[in-house]
Amino acid sequence: MNARARDPECLFCRLIDGKIPSDRLYEDDTILAFKDIHPKAPFHALVIPKTHIESLNALEDSQAELAGRLFLVARELAAKHGFQGYRCVVNTNHEGGQVVFHLHLHVLAGRQMQAGLG
Repeated sequence: MNARARDPECLFCRLIDGKIPSDRLYEDDTILAFKDIHPKAPFHALVIPKTHIESLNALEDSQAELAGRLFLVARELAAKHGFQGYRCVVNTNHEGGQVVFHLHLHVLAGRQMQAGLG
C-alpha cells in the first residue's frame, strides 16, 4: 500500500500533527488546508489529505472519494475568500515540480491567471 497514516519524516505530516505551525484555513477529519509560505498568487492555499500519500501517482482507486474532497475543499476555500475564478494545480514527482512528497493541491487566486498551461 502506498498510503500511510503519517510519515514522521514528512514536512506536511508534521504540520498536520501540530509539530510545525501553519496558518490553517480549513480542517476536518481527512483534509487540512493552509496558506502557502511561499505564495505564487495573492491567495495561495495548499489542500492536503491527512493520510500520507506521496504523490498523485501513489493515490489508490479506493481513495477516489478523498481525491474528490480535495477539490471540493478548494472550491469552498475560493468561495469563502470571494474568488469566482481560481486555479488548482497538483505537481507530481520531481519532473512535475513536486517539492514536498505528500500529495497536495495548490489553490491560486487573486490575480489574472494566464490562459492555457502557462
